Amino acid sequence: MTAVSPRLAARRARRRPSPVEWMRTPLPQTAAFWRVTVLVGALALVGLLMVLSASSVSAIGSSGSAWTVFLKQSIWLLIGAGAFWLGARIDYHRWQSGALPLYLLAVVLCGVVLVPGVGIAVDGARRWIGFGELRMQPSEVAKLALLVVSASVLARRGDALLDPKRVKEWAGPIAAFFAVLAFLVFREPDMDSVVVLALIALTMLVVAGIPMRILSAMVLPVAGIGLVMAAWEPYRRSRMLALLDPAGHEAAAYQTVQSVMAMGRGGVFGVGLGAGRAKWHYLPNAHTDFIFSIIGEELGLVGTLVVLAAFAGLAVIGFSVARSAPDRFGALMAAGVTAWITGQAVINLGAVVGVLPVAGITLPFLSAGGSSLVVTMLAAGILANVARLSPPGASSGGAAPERAAARRRRS
Repeated sequence: MTAVSPRLAARRARRRPSPVEWMRTPLPQTAAFWRVTVLVGALALVGLLMVLSASSVSAIGSSGSAWTVFLKQSIWLLIGAGAFWLGARIDYHRWQSGALPLYLLAVVLCGVVLVPGVGIAVDGARRWIGFGELRMQPSEVAKLALLVVSASVLARRGDALLDPKRVKEWAGPIAAFFAVLAFLVFREPDMDSVVVLALIALTMLVVAGIPMRILSAMVLPVAGIGLVMAAWEPYRRSRMLALLDPAGHEAAAYQTVQSVMAMGRGGVFGVGLGAGRAKWHYLPNAHTDFIFSIIGEELGLVGTLVVLAAFAGLAVIGFSVARSAPDRFGALMAAGVTAWITGQAVINLGAVVGVLPVAGITLPFLSAGGSSLVVTMLAAGILANVARLSPPGASSGGAAPERAAARRRRS
């Protein structure tokens, strides 16, 4: 048997595996990895079933078949499942090296969608690009891009986070990354996605251990500008006023009233799958933004509580993965994905039950929509990857020293 020199052995150990070797490499099966996978899969399958029920009436009116939207969503779900698998297979550290190219791609896409004749306008909003039935929403790519590039900056410049004299080293890039994407998405207009982008950036800063004094100085001006911009447009202002006085703003409150009525009809156990009335042109966007109303009507309080429990479980598991991540970048990625998914769910559910203004934003994994489902599944796959690479039983991971220092700084 021929002996292998130490140098050759080291070179073989350092080389990247071939695609065939990479595909054959088994996944470490941690408990958190399987919990994330099961919850995401369950939500996606429930969403597919409810899309069939909620879209059947409108699909018959537009195409003559009750299965049209369901079949499209099934295809998107298959693509999303592949995206989840890729996200779970690819070492999350690889995202750090591709952070800037991904961000630049998101900026280009968000800029292109604003070009007349290129961006597809629906109901006064220019949010899609593509042709025919093959469309994508660049704001979904923007969420992932902001998450990755922010995590990369904060992970690389961790030594400057607690030094007030070095704030510009990380605050400048984070503010610039957020401002560019927020401006482009706001111009579509898509205020709800801007809120999600702000939530992602805020989560990145909190998890990184930014001192509260610096964090407040950054967040308060952004929140003030956001409130002004939300009240600037008449239709946004009407939605906010309708939340306080539905009777005085019947047109703006119509969807909320119909949504609450549908959920009230469901009672405890629902009227039965497929037997709901709201989807018969009473509730607009029943299979997209307001699919939770159909769940409440047809599956009742029991069905809604199951969905809420799934999102709550995903939040608990996701932040637990962030705490046990092996390094700062993994903690930031896991926390950002978790805040993105659960925060977007809270915004959607708040609008559906009438405690937040009506939001044109999907319920993750459940609402009909191709680009939203695929990108969210990819993000969930990244969370699963962090979970499978985290050491079993770890409680604080590689980011513990920075968090401890941040707590001492705040105190």
